[in-house]
Amino acid sequence: MRIARFSIDGNVAFGAVEGSSPDELVLDIIKGIPFADFELSGTKVPLSKVRLLPPVLPNKVVAIGRNYAEHAAELGHEVPESTDAPITFFKPSTSVIGSGDAIAYPSFSDELHHEAELAVVIGRMCREVPRERVKDVILGYTCANDVTARDVQRREKQWARAKGFDTSCPLGPWVETDLDPSDLTIQCTVNGEQRQLGRTTDMIRSIEDLVVHITEAMTLLPGDVILTGTPAGVGPLTVGDEVAVTIEGIGTLTNKVIKRG
Repeated sequence: MRIARFSIDGNVAFGAVEGSSPDELVLDIIKGIPFADFELSGTKVPLSKVRLLPPVLPNKVVAIGRNYAEHAAELGHEVPESTDAPITFFKPSTSVIGSGDAIAYPSFSDELHHEAELAVVIGRMCREVPRERVKDVILGYTCANDVTARDVQRREKQWARAKGFDTSCPLGPWVETDLDPSDLTIQCTVNGEQRQLGRTTDMIRSIEDLVVHITEAMTLLPGDVILTGTPAGVGPLTVGDEVAVTIEGIGTLTNKVIKRG
């Protein structure tokens, strides 16, 4: 099931996305929230008549760095081993935007980069999750763009401002709940030109590894998001660019870069 969060006539709701043709997609409005038992209302609205919102409002976004060997190498970093502890960092909830929202180029950076990523959406409160129960705590998956001020990341040595500024975490367009994430194509285009093309099979640490590692330290809440790392091919964004992240089995997350007002 594809679950979208949207607004219509000033009201916010969740809906199940139905249809295959982009021009014919409709939303069956959900009674309740997707983090508990819910029913479909049978009330349907065309997707073209609503505004898509971020599919969830996470309490926290836990992101993973250098989880693809070729990406680590392209930035001149040592390639991690599968036995190494994952590099983790946070993106605040204020960084999250949805598909169609604008990425505001931060005034303190001159080198903004795209990073296409598979995002894991947590479905229930969990802590110290054993490997065999990881699937039980996941609601589904969505597309993400870990937008990064690369010059700031290099200059400040830590990543809070470089990766946590407002609008730096586009998510969407919806959550796909019925998906095997082990072998998916991840693609990023800028103005229609392909920049990144990778597969989730190339991740150094698996989704199971990441959930186990993160929940050893902290409780994850329904709607929290894990960003699983980006394949090689990251590159610059400029004002006016349209950047799109497409993941096999999910869909396409599209955002335009604007000057920060």
